[in-house]
Amino acid sequence: MPRTSRSAAASGDAGRPPLATPEEVATYLGVPVKTLYQWRHRGIGPNVLKVGRHLRYRWQEVDTWLNAQTSYDLTA
Repeated sequence: MPRTSRSAAASGDAGRPPLATPEEVATYLGVPVKTLYQWRHRGIGPNVLKVGRHLRYRWQEVDTWLNAQTSYDLTA
């Protein structure tokens, strides 16, 4: 019986594979890839995994990190 990979529907990420490249995350967040590397170095960005020599992000963790970011109160 062949192994099947986890489907995007099962992960709840509407058509996205479970792991993303830095380029994909940078495009999603609207920031340069270099910014992601700086955030990683400073420990302030989304959690990142090292797969071999490649960096990968879990979409779920990127969305969780993004939701946790506070916004400035612009009503004052």
